[in-house]
Amino acid sequence: MNNKCTERLFNGIVKENPTFVLMLGMCPTLAVTTSAVNGVGMGLSTTVVLLFSNMIISALRKIIPDRVRIPAYIVIVATLVTIVQLLLQAYVPSIYSALGIYIPLIVVNCIILGRAESYASKNGVMNSTFDGIGMGLGFTLALTCIGLVREILGAGAVFGRVIIPENYHIAIFVLAPGAFFVVAILTALQNKLKAPSASNGPESDGCSGNCASCGSLGNGTADKKPDSGKEE
Repeated sequence: MNNKCTERLFNGIVKENPTFVLMLGMCPTLAVTTSAVNGVGMGLSTTVVLLFSNMIISALRKIIPDRVRIPAYIVIVATLVTIVQLLLQAYVPSIYSALGIYIPLIVVNCIILGRAESYASKNGVMNSTFDGIGMGLGFTLALTCIGLVREILGAGAVFGRVIIPENYHIAIFVLAPGAFFVVAILTALQNKLKAPSASNGPESDGCSGNCASCGSLGNGTADKKPDSGKEE
């Protein structure tokens, strides 16, 4: 059990990082990472929702009828997001103001619904809990790294503390285009280092990440899940 839980943590943080490997959740990734603090705030908020949604959905997987599973998942996730939103508004108003509309949009984050459908609905509570923690920490790490790069280059600061004189700031990195530049640079480095990503999939899996032109679509192999540890 401990090995399985450790595997789920490693899988979410490194092997199937939702941002750098699977390229999921790009909307909040590009929108809120103007600073490292914002990245941490959005990442941890999503982690909490992932943790409890995986736990609850896994516990109820044999009770929820298959034909209404998606609406049921959305109701569970929306309830958790509302709780997180109210807690942020009450105790961390600065983060709540900075993240804005992207907090309630966690409800439709493809990372959360994807893990609910592909893992939590098919596995036990313990494994699903660690899967949620791993994916959430991987998302947090990715957002923090992107926010840190943008903050250093665009504002010359690290977690709000200015370390580079204003004359050397590249303002475009804290604007919308800067998010695309940073993600493109990090993805290019990832491909250069031959690390697994959506555009540079591991050859052993036979997947390059280019789903649109994948020849396996429609022949039954497209439904193959990367997680083989399914529990009955």
